[in-house]
Amino acid sequence: MKKCLVFITVMLTSFLLQGNEFWIMPNKFIYNSGETVNVRFFTGDNFNGKNWEGNRSKIHSLFFYWSDVNDSCNQHISTLPGDSLNISVIDEGTAMLAFHSKVATRELNATEFEHYLAENRLTDIIEERKAAGASTKLGRENYQRCAKTIFQVGTKTDKTYSKKTGLPIDIIPADNPYSLTKDGDFKVKILFKGKPLRYAPVKVWHRLNEKISIHTLDTDEEGEVTFFISSLGEWMVTSIMIEPLKGNVKADWQTYHGSLTWGYLK
Repeated sequence: MKKCLVFITVMLTSFLLQGNEFWIMPNKFIYNSGETVNVRFFTGDNFNGKNWEGNRSKIHSLFFYWSDVNDSCNQHISTLPGDSLNISVIDEGTAMLAFHSKVATRELNATEFEHYLAENRLTDIIEERKAAGASTKLGRENYQRCAKTIFQVGTKTDKTYSKKTGLPIDIIPADNPYSLTKDGDFKVKILFKGKPLRYAPVKVWHRLNEKISIHTLDTDEEGEVTFFISSLGEWMVTSIMIEPLKGNVKADWQTYHGSLTWGYLK
């Protein structure tokens, strides 16, 4: 078994909970061997975020993937508020970090919940609430965050990017984003509980020189979307899935938010 020397430490900071999107990403995406990778946790809107309000008690799993290494990082997150993880990888290769939160619950008033559903293009849920005469009722929601980031150490690339993580929403690139030789179409497959997430809303975010663009798409019957990318700036793909809950006294819906980030900052 190939060995990789990994050192992980935690940095603590204060933060606020804000916005709908959740993502994780390093301070840059392309590293030299032995450099420290500082991964931060964000929540917010429009690919601009605040530090996430969370600690070890709110994390279901946090796994680091590199070559044949698959290490849990849960124990390296403090019970105190904190949002930053340091990783040092000695050998070259493609690396990935996968985050899965525990279930949290929130309530939104009817107007806020309808806006939230519309913003995420969850029109079937809007129609379901309307048909049930529930459009003016509170939106009581259980939700979980599923987030991945992929970064590159050195020039040697591998298949780590394609590993299935078991996240409820798992966004998997068809090709290694760090093996691109020219601008062009790029495809990702989105799984929900291990199966293709069909006809689901997807957002593709691109940040370059502080300018942010967003494209809205839908997965096909294979759970895939294809979009044009360039090897510049930072990229994020997000998707969402919501299911009705029956017999739950605290929530009527279970929502899963998924995200994947990668980029070309050195």
